[in-house]
Amino acid sequence: MGDRFLGLLGQRIVRYLETPSPGYEPFTASDPAALSNCLQPGDVLLVEGNSRVAGVIKYLTQSTWSHSALYVGDRLGSKTEDGEPHVLVEAMLGEGVISAPLSKYAIYHTRVCRPLGLTEYDRDTVVSYMIERLGCDYDVKNILDLIRYLVPMPIPARLRRRMIALGSGDPTKAICSTLIAQAFEQVRYPILPKIELIESRETRREILHIRHHSLYTPRDFDISPFFEVVKPTIRAGFDYKKMRWAHLPKRPRPEPRPDPRQPADAKSPPTAPELPAAAKESAVEAMLRT
Repeated sequence: MGDRFLGLLGQRIVRYLETPSPGYEPFTASDPAALSNCLQPGDVLLVEGNSRVAGVIKYLTQSTWSHSALYVGDRLGSKTEDGEPHVLVEAMLGEGVISAPLSKYAIYHTRVCRPLGLTEYDRDTVVSYMIERLGCDYDVKNILDLIRYLVPMPIPARLRRRMIALGSGDPTKAICSTLIAQAFEQVRYPILPKIELIESRETRREILHIRHHSLYTPRDFDISPFFEVVKPTIRAGFDYKKMRWAHLPKRPRPEPRPDPRQPADAKSPPTAPELPAAAKESAVEAMLRT
């Protein structure tokens, strides 16, 4: 009875939180072509959402990013009605773990975070883990946690990460960032590990401890020292000279700058004097006679 009531209440909250926030406009929307060309399987795509729940997550994590998805490439075989392949696996509010095309986030501000040095075997393990989770439910308990955390409470900074531990830990349920964190846990790839320092007179060692996957948020992939932030526009060959600015007149071509190696009062060497017309004719006649 309790689980059923929790599920019904969660679904009502889901419908409310899925409502888009009015007036959303991304600072920089993604370039779909550049984004598609730069993505590799195993890349984490962060999204700045515009729904009410996105605003809650951004508030709690003090971050731009409210959602994360994993790029799996062309392994799914699913396509949209227009023939576009599904290349993302994500946990969506009210839908569970689903696949999606890249065009789904064409109008949103996104960021690509790439794990560095991942072997092909480990990359395949991460991607396979995500694909195997397709069809799992979204963890509705996460939504109730988010609503509870909106109540203003004086929380010490050292406890804030613990307070936003999302999800109930049920293996048949998932939320976006924790699902991806679990996938990287399969190959022991670090995101934001807890570092324990052990010092002695001879050595100073760092021992890494993996945080529980429920503690991870989309922001953590962005600030992780083990993920590279990939800029699709720069990877595609950015040239600022080719940018077209609206409502700006075309600037005149600047005059060439003087050579700093040449003195300012230096003059050009004199040219040969022009020959008179009569002398030119005489020279031509002499050439013809020869």
